[in-house]
Amino acid sequence: MKTICPEECKRKMQDDPSIKVIDIREAFEYEFCNLGNDHIPMQDFLDNADSLDETQTYVLMCKSGNRALALANLLTCEKGLNNILVMEGGIMGWREKNDPSLNIE
Repeated sequence: MKTICPEECKRKMQDDPSIKVIDIREAFEYEFCNLGNDHIPMQDFLDNADSLDETQTYVLMCKSGNRALALANLLTCEKGLNNILVMEGGIMGWREKNDPSLNIE
């Protein structure tokens, strides 16, 4: 599975309009703390997978990266999508590498 480190993700979010970060955490997690990206909870994601643009790169993000990795594998294997990346460490990795002031818990 393809991954992207939080530092590179931040740079690409600023410089590359073809990259889109999607937070797949539960609604209560997203409401507590988020980066302002799109939010599609993991359990709803497969219902929306057919609407993904194959020309766009998507970065899936969860709390630590495990859920995003599982979903990315599913999307790649079952839907044949090759434009999916997983943010290493999820929002916790983002806090560690980009924004230590982020209150996650």
